Amino acid sequence: MAQRLDWIKRQPQQWVSWSPLLGGLKAHQLVAQRYAEAIALIEGPQQHEARHQIDRAWIKSMWHRWWHALSESKSGRAYAQPSADLLWANLSLHVSDEPQRLLRAWLDRLTTGGMLMFSCLGPDTLREIRQVHQSQGWPAPAHPMTDMHDWGDMLIETGFAEPIMDMERLTLTYSSAQAMLVDLRAWGRNLHSERFASLRGRAYRTAWLAAMESSLPRTPEGQLRLTVEVIYGHAIKPVPRLKVAESTAISLHEMKQLLRDRASSTRHPPTSSDTNLRLGTVFQVRQHGGNILKPRLQLI
Repeated sequence: MAQRLDWIKRQPQQWVSWSPLLGGLKAHQLVAQRYAEAIALIEGPQQHEARHQIDRAWIKSMWHRWWHALSESKSGRAYAQPSADLLWANLSLHVSDEPQRLLRAWLDRLTTGGMLMFSCLGPDTLREIRQVHQSQGWPAPAHPMTDMHDWGDMLIETGFAEPIMDMERLTLTYSSAQAMLVDLRAWGRNLHSERFASLRGRAYRTAWLAAMESSLPRTPEGQLRLTVEVIYGHAIKPVPRLKVAESTAISLHEMKQLLRDRASSTRHPPTSSDTNLRLGTVFQVRQHGGNILKPRLQLI
């Protein structure tokens, strides 16, 4: 995913690293090294633990003055105003129980023209283990994963523009089912809503290992094979568009953003009266004879 940063020409002044513990601190460090002059904000679940681990790492002496942490937040919480030019979310979207709300929070964090880059696991992940569980009559080993085309649709519905989705399938190999189980436990837990409600016993563990040894496909060298599908996506936060209606209400921040975007396109800075609008501003569009007349502002 870090290789896709080569496509981005805009150098962020401030970027968000979302739940870096989920995607691994190595990936987080690659972005930090690439944008060494930018301010990095650590956000999302487990942000305090991530900050603690980063501070203990070797990068502390080089980057400490650029690191900032915000208060603990849940994945769907929106922040006061956008400030990030890049939001980096590695392997975190598929564990959210409200993904569209999380996408909305990410959109709110980005400035206009800001880039979202994320990765997540796709529906073919652990497909061999899913088949074994189904044949044994056991509950699914993991919750269902979303297809990349559905993620693209959700990005559009949320308000992102120009989403580009890609995926790849990785094949992991293991010498034994026990070695595979150790790796799977390091990935995290089963988030399926119908997972077994209590702790499993030794008998189940023995049966599970035996089923994997006998049923999973193997490489020509005799190692167990396991598929992991990784989905990559990036999208841009576009210039906000107002829905044409007899009366459209927008927030103060959205009005300021519209004025800034208009000023950038016309190369004329907004006046102080434009940027000091009070809460309750209403943007009105009048229609007459099918033609949209010039919008006007009405202060309440």
